[in-house]
Amino acid sequence: MTLLVNPKYYDFFSRSMMPMQHFWPIRNENKCRDLKFAVEWGNNRTHKAKAIGKAGSKFIEEALAMQNVYDYMFHLLNEYSKLLKFKPTIPPNARRLCSETTEQGLLKEFMVQSMVKSPSDKLPCALPPPFKPQAIQASLKAKDKIARQVETWETEYWKKLKA
Repeated sequence: MTLLVNPKYYDFFSRSMMPMQHFWPIRNENKCRDLKFAVEWGNNRTHKAKAIGKAGSKFIEEALAMQNVYDYMFHLLNEYSKLLKFKPTIPPNARRLCSETTEQGLLKEFMVQSMVKSPSDKLPCALPPPFKPQAIQASLKAKDKIARQVETWETEYWKKLKA
């Protein structure tokens, strides 16, 4: 089970992750206590902890499929390019890196792993439609409700330990 410290910034895929479904939430201001409780909770409920871990792994595998990453990078760079106030040029001493000419090692391994081996069976950059504001609000509300539930469990746990 992934223990995720509440992020200040989000990746393109992490906004869709749900606490207690894909990860266990850890607050920034209470890391040590939250971590201790999360470990205790997981040790006492190994079946649930494993289910959360598997669901999180499956979510990441699907969200970070190379096609999704390439689509995201395309749209990000496309939008960023609209902000440029100059025309980019290739420096005269630049050299192309490709898997065929790169020596063995980690760089080559990563190039081969991320290589597109065949044309996609999907249309280019098939992004899902944007979320409606109500759907975003409902998702944020659900995440907040789950986080408050976890905080309640932690508070009860620490009260029992003090008693």
